[in-house]
Amino acid sequence: MTPPPFTHRYARVLIVAGSDSGGGAGIQADLKAVAALGAYGMTAITALTAQNTLGVRAIHGVPPAMLRAQIDAVAEDIGTDAVKIGMLHAPDIVHAVAGALDAHRLAPVVLDPVMISTSGSRLLQDDAVQALVAELFPRAALVTPNLDEAGFLTGRRLDDEAGMAAAADELLARGAPAVLLKGGHLPGDEVADLLATHDGGRLWLRAPRIASANTHGTGCSLSSAIAARLALGDTLETAVRAAHAYVRQALAAGAAVRTGAGSGPLNHGAAPEPTRLIPL
Repeated sequence: MTPPPFTHRYARVLIVAGSDSGGGAGIQADLKAVAALGAYGMTAITALTAQNTLGVRAIHGVPPAMLRAQIDAVAEDIGTDAVKIGMLHAPDIVHAVAGALDAHRLAPVVLDPVMISTSGSRLLQDDAVQALVAELFPRAALVTPNLDEAGFLTGRRLDDEAGMAAAADELLARGAPAVLLKGGHLPGDEVADLLATHDGGRLWLRAPRIASANTHGTGCSLSSAIAARLALGDTLETAVRAAHAYVRQALAAGAAVRTGAGSGPLNHGAAPEPTRLIPL
């Protein structure tokens, strides 16, 4: 029997990040978020972690040549419409990713500078920070640090919205075309995130705080959701707004679900969208 001719393709997101054996963050959360928003996820794994809802027990880095081979394999055959970059634990891994982005002209790139896990475990070596900023900030369409990560990168103590705005300006000055600074770690009943762009745009996304102990993988899920929406053709602001709404929905839907004894995952599949088909 002859198969039908090809008429469509998927919106393709390449995820370059570490694996979370507990399934709540990292590659596992990334794939769930991308699928829930109707896109097709592919992966290049940077590191294996042994972790659960209580914390990270061990990290085993993937050799840079193997990481590059994964990216090459995907880019040369399937292709990409957007890239999400997460955990990059060492300088040689950063170099490998930057080289692959240039070689295959991969864009747009959403860079989540994962440095500290929800449980407080350090995930990025000190000597990788400088490489991350120098090599990947200019290649990204958007950088998505939380307050701890932005504070670490800028050397600032971020304890109010004025500090957030100043940190966003500094990150833009260090080469990022746009920054989504996540303010969930500030106290209060309202959560404010700031989208700042190099052309002077400032958008505050404010919403009531969702009471939940299950916040593991929130940042991974948000950055992957943004990449998915960019792959589907959204503008940056539209993609950020849609991803923000998706993560809030997933947080609320997973708040009363017990998974492990610590910080559990979001409910990524609470209201999945159909896979979008793009005409060839």
